[in-house]
Formats: sequence, structure tokens, C-alpha cells
Amino acid sequence: MTKLLFVVGSLHKNGFNHQLAEEAKTLIGDRAEVEFLDYADVPFFDQDVEFPNPPAAVNAARKAVVEADGVWIFSPEYNYSYPGVLKNLLDWLSRPLEPFPAESASVLAGKKVAISSVAGQSAGAGTRAKLNEVLGFNKAEVLPVDEQAGFALAPEAWGTGELGLTDEGKAKLAAEADAFLKFVEA
Repeated sequence: MTKLLFVVGSLHKNGFNHQLAEEAKTLIGDRAEVEFLDYADVPFFDQDVEFPNPPAAVNAARKAVVEADGVWIFSPEYNYSYPGVLKNLLDWLSRPLEPFPAESASVLAGKKVAISSVAGQSAGAGTRAKLNEVLGFNKAEVLPVDEQAGFALAPEAWGTGELGLTDEGKAKLAAEADAFLKFVEA
């Protein structure tokens, strides 16, 4: 069975992007196995501890990425980019697994990745653009931009804390889920 790893770009337990990821998991149903990456314990990137024994939380994150057929990132937008905690994770994941040769592959190279975002009026356009850039640079195979979904929050969501996807939003997310499964299984 296809195995997907969901990475939520914020550590907020019930944030809007976590809610979006849960909705995506529901839409995928039994078509794939879905696991959420818990990376709260991944330390700040530090070359002094990178080799020969990276921190256990880094090894666990790398192992989860390696074992997944595809990775789906759900990220909020902070200052027209993705959060620092996600940047830190990607910094660790982008590093070679062995110190020599320096150009040895990272766990991101060749990995199939989808990107979604929930944000304010921009619907996370900045986040998605920057994630496309960094993932492409790291040789990940990213779902085409026109198949990635961004969602603008309704103003009342900020007060309720509830994503409240519309039927149109659910259809858009379902289309991305279908496209990503097809992309991963190709």
C-alpha cells in the first residue's frame, strides 16, 4: 500500500494546517497509509553534531521520509514564507547522509512531495513558492504548482480557531489528494 508522510509546518497542535492535513487524510481514506511526522524534538541545525551520530530525532525524521512513498507538506505562511521550525527540519533533511562525498544524496533527493497551505488572504502563495524553490533545489520531485492547493481563511476562522472548509475547498483538496496519489504511484 502507498505510504504518505504528512508534515505540518507548524507545531500548533490544532492549527489550521493541521486541520487541513486531517481533512486530507479523511479524503484519502483507505487509498494510502498516512503517518504524521512528529518533529517537535528536532534540534536546531548544528554541523557540530551532524556527524558521525546525528541526534535521534533527526534520524527518526530521516527514516520516516525514506520509508514514505511521498511527503505532503501543509504549511502556514509567516512573513510571506514558511515557519522557522519547518525550515530547520528541511535543513536537516537536505543534508547528505554521509560526510563524504559531500555531494551524496539527502533523503529529499528524488522524494515525491506535495504542498498545501492555509493562510490569510494570500492563501499561502508565498509559502508555496518558497517551498517549491527549496524542495526543487534539493532535488525533490514536487507536484506541479497548478495542482497544489492554497486556502484563504475566512475572517471568522481567526476567532473560532476552526478551518471550516467549504464544499469548494473540500473539492480542491480532494483534487490535490487525487493528483498526489497518482503522482506518487506513477
